[in-house]
Amino acid sequence: MTQQNPNFNTAEHDWHSAEYVDEWIARDVTRAERPGTLQEMLAIAPFPKDAKIRVLDVGGGNGQVTEAVLKAFPNAQVTLQDYSQLMLDRAAKRFAKYGNQVTYVLSDLFDPKWTASLKGPFDMAVSGIAIHNLREMEPITSVYAGIRGVLKPGGVFLNCDHFAGCGGIALHVDALKTAGYKKAEAVKDAKPGISAAYN
Repeated sequence: MTQQNPNFNTAEHDWHSAEYVDEWIARDVTRAERPGTLQEMLAIAPFPKDAKIRVLDVGGGNGQVTEAVLKAFPNAQVTLQDYSQLMLDRAAKRFAKYGNQVTYVLSDLFDPKWTASLKGPFDMAVSGIAIHNLREMEPITSVYAGIRGVLKPGGVFLNCDHFAGCGGIALHVDALKTAGYKKAEAVKDAKPGISAAYN
């Protein structure tokens, strides 16, 4: 799969290298702040713990956020989207015991049609330290709009990301509003920060 943005720096993250992906996963699972931040993010979700919700994990990689979703909402059906087939393969092994409760979609967030194969709508979309990799606000805002387009009315998009390195969280809240969400807010302005948007 070819990345749609020719200006994207593939030297920083080579998601098509098995060696790089395995090294990245090994580092990622040691991030002490990640579990607590994801719990904090998911605590905002306006659903009871036993809800049978449909959730989209955007840029889900090998499933760190998906795992947190399944712990918080054991009856959730999760679609894990990512750009890297290697990451999706690692996630599929990780969640094999869940059967069809977790499904996988390969698509490129730079592609305007990245949502075409998602089979929404979803009650909730989540993302964890992924969307900032698009670097520029135009494609980021486009992704925000794509997510809104696959959410049910009243659905929520929760995003934990490095906003500070990509214009600041206020800029992203404005981008969410530009993308058409009825309400958007900065929940936590830190590294990483948390934003919430409601369809």
